[in-house]
Amino acid sequence: MYENYYGLNSKPFQLTPDPSFFFASKWHKRAMSYLQYGLSQAEGFIVITGDIGTGKTTIANSLLDAMADDIVAAQIVTPKLTPDELVKMVASKFNIHVKGSSKADILEDLEKFLMQLHQQGKRALLLVDEAQNLPLETIEELRMLSNFQAAGKPLLQSFLLGQEELQPILRAPNMEQFRQRIVASCHLAPLTGEECQDYIEYRMHHAGWKGTELFSEGAYEKIFKFTRGIPRKINTLVDRILLYGFLEELETFDEAAVETVVKEVADEMFLPETQPAQATAASAQATSPDPQGAPGNLGAGGEGDVLKDVAYYKTMLTELTDALDDAISHKIKLTRYIDRLLKKKYKTYVRLKSDD
Repeated sequence: MYENYYGLNSKPFQLTPDPSFFFASKWHKRAMSYLQYGLSQAEGFIVITGDIGTGKTTIANSLLDAMADDIVAAQIVTPKLTPDELVKMVASKFNIHVKGSSKADILEDLEKFLMQLHQQGKRALLLVDEAQNLPLETIEELRMLSNFQAAGKPLLQSFLLGQEELQPILRAPNMEQFRQRIVASCHLAPLTGEECQDYIEYRMHHAGWKGTELFSEGAYEKIFKFTRGIPRKINTLVDRILLYGFLEELETFDEAAVETVVKEVADEMFLPETQPAQATAASAQATSPDPQGAPGNLGAGGEGDVLKDVAYYKTMLTELTDALDDAISHKIKLTRYIDRLLKKKYKTYVRLKSDD
């Protein structure tokens, strides 16, 4: 309804994941780097976790959208599948007939299919979305599927995308063999306040917005405070804000306009109007400075120093992860260069052999 009013050529904040609207925040870039690194390794498992609505499926769709021609990919969204059901679903996603076949027959047909891909110079990739729903024995079945090999290389590689609940599942004592095959893992965090604004502006311009300063600074702050930087919540709220602006014939949005829509959306989502008093008091106690002006000092026992140490190590950890990101990025570029060089040499070798 509001697209024409704001000069848009598409809906910028739809809930359905769209790879063309992929916004690469710091954590999304990191997750995408891990996925690309996993692809370059052609083995093992990549695990991406994140809260509901942080963009795991969007990342998967973006990866599939840019997939190389030599990779045959399949994606499944998992309910609570048994090991046998998982095998049937994986096979059917690769267009293998499963009706009336036993598990042994399906596994045999799946191995034949994977070998045929290998002989064609291709390989198979399985993306498992909502992987936190899988029971332990079903995740173990995934590991068993990775045992299909040719020339020492697995014929099937799997990426697991799931909510935070997937992490303790993979930490279970009997998952040690699976953990040893994880090449890399990453947890998606919500957007920061600055990224939230960049995210909104990126999607608006991608949808054809030609104007400037659609939202005031206070409006952006209201949006971030309500959504907590979760992309799906941002999409829901900003979509309603634009609809409200169309109905009220608004050219720009200030803090008051956003607050009006926030109240409507909060009522529809059955969200509490205020935090519980006990939680609010605890939050205030944890963040308020003491009368002497020492930030974060919670009393005797040196806990203020502990908080300072935590902040120090948190900064160090951020610097370390940034350095690792750069290292992974360079390794991906080097791997791609070597891959191109080997293909070029192989073509030269084939040409020389044909001349002989």
